[in-house]
Amino acid sequence: MIKGKKVYLSSIEEKDLESLRYWRNLPDYRKYFREYREISSQMQKTWYEKVVNGDKNTIMFAIRSIENDELLGCCGLCYINWVHRHSDLSLYIGKDEVYIDAEGIAEESCRLLFQYGFGELNLNKIWTEIYEFDEKKYRLYKQLGFHEDGRLRKQYFYGGKWWDSYLLSLLQDEFENGEQVHV
Repeated sequence: MIKGKKVYLSSIEEKDLESLRYWRNLPDYRKYFREYREISSQMQKTWYEKVVNGDKNTIMFAIRSIENDELLGCCGLCYINWVHRHSDLSLYIGKDEVYIDAEGIAEESCRLLFQYGFGELNLNKIWTEIYEFDEKKYRLYKQLGFHEDGRLRKQYFYGGKWWDSYLLSLLQDEFENGEQVHV
């Protein structure tokens, strides 16, 4: 368990799968994910068995409330490259169907995940790809100190049009030095 002030990160349990699947299947959420299809119960179970419990290059966490242990969302480090010490970031808040909240749950979850990734795993970089219409995550990640490394033009088709995607990253020394970009 990785404990913060409002939330803690813990292992994803089988009992969490239906809530996570429900949130992932919300149309307002699904548009932000690489997996664009509806996720069936079997697909969710297979992900849990093969990725969460079986892939050494992925470390996923349930985000839970310290106050009452309620499941709030999910975050993790994916596609970990142990040689070059970098990882893709995964995050969403399901509680109240907010995706990225304004109360600081997503921000604290990221900070806990970064402490773990940079401190315990000794990663050098945590990166992510987000789509240009994902303004909530863009603002959050810039606030957390992420830098825009690049843009993939017309990378994603959604809502009848092509969108660019941004590649963003945070380096270990930037996190440790508290370098934050304010937008």
